[in-house]
Amino acid sequence: MKRALVLWDVDGTLIRNGGVSAETYALAFERMTATPPQGRPATDGRTDYQIMRELFAANGCELGDEDAASFFGVLVDAMDANTDALRERGAALPCAEAALIALGDVPGVVQSVLTGNILPNARVKLDAFGLGRYLDFEVGGFGSDDIVRANLVGVAQRKAGARYGEAFDRRSTLLIGDTPRDVEAALVGGALVLGVATGTSSERELSDTGAHAVMADLCDQERFLALVRELLPLAAPAAS
Repeated sequence: MKRALVLWDVDGTLIRNGGVSAETYALAFERMTATPPQGRPATDGRTDYQIMRELFAANGCELGDEDAASFFGVLVDAMDANTDALRERGAALPCAEAALIALGDVPGVVQSVLTGNILPNARVKLDAFGLGRYLDFEVGGFGSDDIVRANLVGVAQRKAGARYGEAFDRRSTLLIGDTPRDVEAALVGGALVLGVATGTSSERELSDTGAHAVMADLCDQERFLALVRELLPLAAPAAS
């Protein structure tokens, strides 16, 4: 059976982090510079490297080569320090787990992640709310793989191809995300895209950016599965 690769965005699509992500970047900055940050950059749809570089710039600093080499470990430590706060103030978004379970029951679907978060931090965020168990982290695209978000589509496709022994391309890869940057990453990187207005962007904004389909949220399971089947080359469901 031909497989299809579904790549989930994390923040705003599967979970809300309750502001803990911004605090984690701020803590990492403080540990790297010994100074709390004053300016805060936008974080949506960016890789961790881009966010840290913009955070340094917003505070009159430059993320030099030595800083770029060390920020990965500092971010991991900062996320570990904030994990309790994440559990207290964050949450899985409504129906996110149900959508993961429903899609996991579709033959041929491989579910993973495409996120600007580095792999360890993405895993912490999803495991905090019991969602990591439904995803194959071996084949995801993470901010630790490439600093450019769109490049992560190809990264995930190559990983999945090596793991499952078949090629994944634009026709067999679907990204699910909540921001125009998610949509742009999919279109540039080589994937179909389903936009969900579970973050700060509206269905209209996601559609205008070029999403192939949009939903208000993930709670209409029947429509969600129908759209996924419409977009991807999946076998038709068995007759009941």
